[in-house]
Amino acid sequence: MRFLLFVLLFLSFAYSLGLVLANNTEVGVNLLFSQAPTMNLGLLLILCLILGIVIGMLLALLLFRVLQNKWEISRLQKANTNLQEQLTQANVVIDRQATAPSVEEAVYGSTATNAHDNHAAQEEAATLTKQKRD
Repeated sequence: MRFLLFVLLFLSFAYSLGLVLANNTEVGVNLLFSQAPTMNLGLLLILCLILGIVIGMLLALLLFRVLQNKWEISRLQKANTNLQEQLTQANVVIDRQATAPSVEEAVYGSTATNAHDNHAAQEEAATLTKQKRD
């Protein structure tokens, strides 16, 4: 990776040097609100190129950050919707369990205390019938 970076820097330096040497005429620069002194055309081209690259990189970073934030917001909204659905399903299950009959109620058809009372009453009746037989 460092070798590739070194090669790219060397090529850009060589291109800049060639640009300055090929365009060695002096030109005046009008900046709309002021006048810059005359400078080498190759140097002016390099400065404009560097300025354009810097501005482009700053705009790209800004745009990328905005897009990254939008993607993050979208992902979080989807996760929030998914969690809301899970919460709703969990509340439905809890409500069903709260209103569902217990195991004893489902088996005996009455509440657990009534089932125990009925069982005790049956045992008492059985002992009374035994005593009458004796």
